[in-house]
Amino acid sequence: MNPTPGKTNDSLSDSNSEDTRQQKIQKKKKPSTQLPQPGTTQGSCAFDSAMITLVPITDAAHVVHGPSGCAASIWESYSSLSSGSMLYKIRFSSDIDENDIIFGGAKKLYKGILELARRYKPAALFVYSTCITALIGDDIEGVCKNATEKTGIPTIPVHCPGFIGNQNLGNRVAGEALLEHVIGTAEPDTITPYDINLIGEHNIAGAIWNVLPLLEKLGIRVLAKITGDAIYKEVCYAHRAKLNVILSSKALINVVKGMEKKYGIPYIEESIYGIESMNQCLRNIAAKLGSSDLQERAEKLIVEETAAINEKLALYITRLQGKRVILSIGSFKSWLIIFTAKKLGMEVIAILTKNNTEEDKIRVKSLLDQDGIILEQNTPQEILQIINENQADMLIADKRHQDTSITARIPFLDINQERNHPYAGYIGILEVARELHAAFYNPVWEQVYQPAPWEEDGGDGEAGGEITSSSSLSSQEEDI
Repeated sequence: MNPTPGKTNDSLSDSNSEDTRQQKIQKKKKPSTQLPQPGTTQGSCAFDSAMITLVPITDAAHVVHGPSGCAASIWESYSSLSSGSMLYKIRFSSDIDENDIIFGGAKKLYKGILELARRYKPAALFVYSTCITALIGDDIEGVCKNATEKTGIPTIPVHCPGFIGNQNLGNRVAGEALLEHVIGTAEPDTITPYDINLIGEHNIAGAIWNVLPLLEKLGIRVLAKITGDAIYKEVCYAHRAKLNVILSSKALINVVKGMEKKYGIPYIEESIYGIESMNQCLRNIAAKLGSSDLQERAEKLIVEETAAINEKLALYITRLQGKRVILSIGSFKSWLIIFTAKKLGMEVIAILTKNNTEEDKIRVKSLLDQDGIILEQNTPQEILQIINENQADMLIADKRHQDTSITARIPFLDINQERNHPYAGYIGILEVARELHAAFYNPVWEQVYQPAPWEEDGGDGEAGGEITSSSSLSSQEEDI
């Protein structure tokens, strides 16, 4: 499955809706007047996102055919957890050097695969191409075919050099590799009427483990997880499921559409982040499986879980309601915090939306109040101005904005992708509430709010008179 222009376009067109096409037309009409800003080119390439998608297959070995730096670039950047094998944690690279670039690195890759198979005996091997090996034309398909025949271990080529596109294309290339080489190559020992696949969740920080017990209570069996905390064999027999549930992301939409076309498996798109979303997910799964008894049990479980979580959130509501926050959105975690903040009675006064799609911005407007502010530039000066004008109580963003919150002397909550907090399911909502509460009531802020020694002097000293800020003067006036 070489990433030829035809296949690339087909893969992307599968997931493009009419709205997306209209957005592209609108973008073409807009003049390109904005100058590039430092850091705007950062982000995952196709290679990075293909590995992020497939590395959570825990009992497989993942081999990067390229320089060792490529293998180190994103390894463990996303804390996908495993309940079994830890083989996926080991980095394997063909370590291409200058000599291999001139004479080719295919033989080196083949020898490395044979040695890897001998030492570790993985369930499967995924071999990822990189920019360099794609440019020099190494025959990864041929190497993988020969290695499979020699070792008896499935060796799957993933043609994902970074230059072919952005992270969305890398996700789809990984999905195409699963459809072509993995799904449908084995049969499960047994099947049940309630077998489903969970697709698109990478089990970051163990998020999927908050959801599996809920499905188990309903008698629903997760036949395959693609790909969080997955084993290779279960992905092979995923084609025997009765329903595909794509979770929180359209990154692998081509997989569910391909399985629907080839195996007749219907799919639904759901989210497991937020109480209402989790409720709707359970309802829709039960309804799609077509059992009235299952639907009744799902409703009963929803009532029980919702009541239990609302009782636990009551304390946080009394402590956090009315607080005003500024939030940067970019991942599912930040979207969840919007819903949780509203659940806790907090007010989201501004949202930072740099690098978000037009669809995201429309969704943001529907969630904000009429006076809500949407910032697209996200410069420290603009954020500080919004904080001061609206008396914000907290800034919630990734760590690059931490200095801004310190300057404004308000609490800061880091929602970076690498943070190890499982936000999924009902338990995930409670985790978000705990983090918000811990950040806002951190004892350090009692010290930060105290005036500096030179401010307490009332400006008697020359230096103190120059440094005292207007905010500290106003606080002193109130004390008087």
